[in-house]
Amino acid sequence: MTQIDDRTEDDSQTPRLRFAPSPTGFLHIGAFRTALFSWLYARHSGGKFILRIEDTDLARTVEGAVEDFNAGLAWLGMDVDEGPVIGGPYGPYVQVQRKALYQQYAHQLIESGHAYHCYCTPERLDEMRKEQIANKLPPRYDRHCRYLTPEQRAEIESKGTSWVVRFAMPLEGETVVPDRLHGNMVFKNSDLDDTVILKTNGLAPYHLAHLVDDHLMKITHVIRGEEWISSAPRHVQIYQALGWETPLFYHVPNVLGKDKKKLSKRRNAPSWSDYKKQGYLPEAVFNFLALLGWAYDDKTEIFEREELIRVFTLDKIGISAGIYDADKLLWMNGVYIRKLPLAELVERTIPYMERPEAEGGLPEAVARPLDRAYATRVLELEHERLKTLGEAAEIVSFFFEKEIDYDLSILIQKKMDAEGTRIALERTRDALNALPNWEHEAMEALLRELVITLGIKNGQLFGAIRTAVSGRTATPPLFQMMEVLGREVSMRRIDQAIAKLG
Repeated sequence: MTQIDDRTEDDSQTPRLRFAPSPTGFLHIGAFRTALFSWLYARHSGGKFILRIEDTDLARTVEGAVEDFNAGLAWLGMDVDEGPVIGGPYGPYVQVQRKALYQQYAHQLIESGHAYHCYCTPERLDEMRKEQIANKLPPRYDRHCRYLTPEQRAEIESKGTSWVVRFAMPLEGETVVPDRLHGNMVFKNSDLDDTVILKTNGLAPYHLAHLVDDHLMKITHVIRGEEWISSAPRHVQIYQALGWETPLFYHVPNVLGKDKKKLSKRRNAPSWSDYKKQGYLPEAVFNFLALLGWAYDDKTEIFEREELIRVFTLDKIGISAGIYDADKLLWMNGVYIRKLPLAELVERTIPYMERPEAEGGLPEAVARPLDRAYATRVLELEHERLKTLGEAAEIVSFFFEKEIDYDLSILIQKKMDAEGTRIALERTRDALNALPNWEHEAMEALLRELVITLGIKNGQLFGAIRTAVSGRTATPPLFQMMEVLGREVSMRRIDQAIAKLG
């Protein structure tokens, strides 16, 4: 049995944590959550946050994935201390450029008897697995090449047979994986097969490559998803075989959807770029992600970035899965939008309003660029209602369109008919025409008196006016809205509504 890890945090050692994505696809937001835990602890402890690209799976590499990782980190405000772009003392930070290192340590493991060449063809391995499954045995490598004699190996290699390197797991006993969240986890060595640590192309898969890199880059804390727990005993054994001390492991809980299934790319998990396109604020997403599996207490949910850095500690990561709640994120984003100063809201929202209509912007008939002074007055009215910046164009479009269209049925209010509505709007038009100043206080006082004169309810008159000038049933406060629309637009739309009813 491996020795149980009873180490304590060494305050004299600068914490070094890493985010090491594989460019085999574009990462969903759950992966950035795990990276955020590393970033927060590095910033909390005065440590270093390292970006490393684990790209040894050449066949599955996706073009643009690395650029996407970098852009996602930048959007979330997670700066990097060392990495492929910024450099650092332990580079290179791209695994394909570290090929010779993996070969060196794989050879060292062979020399020490902890690894061996495996010559099994893909066809043999496939037949072996089929037979194991037919016999209801777990499919795993049968160690066929582990026990070849030197003479047999020499004969096979004289024919130019290709090979991989496999790590020779102990056949008996147990391996203990020390984990700071789950405690010491015990695995039977007999349940673990001899995993490949060097491929035929000379590159190392994850099981060796990340381990060599973490050691040479002096990584002190490894925060990764709990799906790696089953592989962790192999990693512990390789660390031991190389005579290296393991970093402190934190296998954090997965992020689940509301259906309690793991969030994944195959199940339409959102990416950071999805959030950006929809108009979520990065500071809101940052706050939301930090609470997926971590909690400061049982009530605090809104944290400014610097506050999160100050209070974030690894012992507050839970072992229960974080639940991805899109409704909660939407609520949180609305909170952050309402906290924005108006000038900043305008600067951040106008690009969403000016993008093409097909991408969620204002109708193409609306001239670009927008008049900033007018857009500021409009967004000031909508500030409290916005939940994302991306929805602004749809919500405020009637402020910018020359013509609005709506169903006549929403113009006629409850317990009113077309004739009564037409008369009420005509009286409204006449009253507003006589108003010397187009100000919301004056309009409200005037029309509240008209309600009494007409003998109807506020909601009946004001609802009809609201629909007439906006084409909507829900808007900002009616009279402030009309003031921003202006006398000309408001009166023209009231006339058009009267014509609809005629």
